[in-house]
Amino acid sequence: MSYKNIVVAFDGSNLSRKAISHASALAESSGAALTVLHVYQVPLVNNGDFMVTLPADWSQQYMDHSFKVLEEAKTLVPGTINATFKLIDGDPANTILDYAGDNGADLIVLGSRGLGGIREFVLGSVSHNVMQHAKVPVLIVK
Repeated sequence: MSYKNIVVAFDGSNLSRKAISHASALAESSGAALTVLHVYQVPLVNNGDFMVTLPADWSQQYMDHSFKVLEEAKTLVPGTINATFKLIDGDPANTILDYAGDNGADLIVLGSRGLGGIREFVLGSVSHNVMQHAKVPVLIVK
C-alpha cells in the first residue's frame, strides 16, 4: 500500500522518536507528505467542585517547552522528506484524530506509549484512543 499523507504524533518520548523514524521511512519510500504533530495541553487543576487553569507564566512555560519539543522533531526528519511541523493545543487523542480527518491523512503513526501520566495495560491512553476511533489505518510503534 502506498501512502500519500502521513501524520505522526510526537511528544518527545523515546517511542515517539521511533514513530518519527518509521513514519519518515514510509514517507520517503512512498513519496508521501509527512506532518509531524505535537499536541500540548495546558493542565487544568481540579479542586473538587471547580476547575481552574494554571497561572499565565506556567502556561507560557508549557508553550515554550512545546516549541522545544517540536524543534527536536525537526532534527529527526531527513531533509529529503516533504515534512511540515504543527503545534496544536488540545486533548492529544482527539486533536490527532481531528487533524488527521480534517487534513486527509491516510495513515496515523504514533508510539505505543508517550509521556502521559495515565497508563493503560498494554497501550497508552492516547494511542489506544486513536487506534479505536481513527477512520484510517494506524501504525503503533513499540
